[in-house]
Amino acid sequence: MSYSIAEAARRSGLSIDTLRYYERIKLVDPPARDAAGRRAYSDEDLGWLEFLTKLRLTGMPIKMMREYAQLRRHGDAAAPRRRGILVEQRESVRARIAELQSCLDVLDYKIDNYDRVCRYLAATGVEGISA
Repeated sequence: MSYSIAEAARRSGLSIDTLRYYERIKLVDPPARDAAGRRAYSDEDLGWLEFLTKLRLTGMPIKMMREYAQLRRHGDAAAPRRRGILVEQRESVRARIAELQSCLDVLDYKIDNYDRVCRYLAATGVEGISA
């Protein structure tokens, strides 16, 4: 299957400008061109864009994404370093999850506390201030 840049943008959730930017900085290989010279993205291209989007969501810096993309072009010979990049990023994600869990724990504590206060106010007939 072949997709125009507009369709690839819609399917990937990225903007047309982002697709062109990713091509310019060599995160993605230039897609094939149709008979009229327009970009024609494949399902494989879309799969790669989905993976890049996931990496970006993990907070991976563009510089590291570019290194990974360059290594990808070397095939299996670059597998050890590509794996290393992903292992490093996994640790970063795990640390961020732990940090967010700590924040969530604080929020849960505060909400539970306010639930107790609200129940007390309701039981004693005292009206709280509404926001």
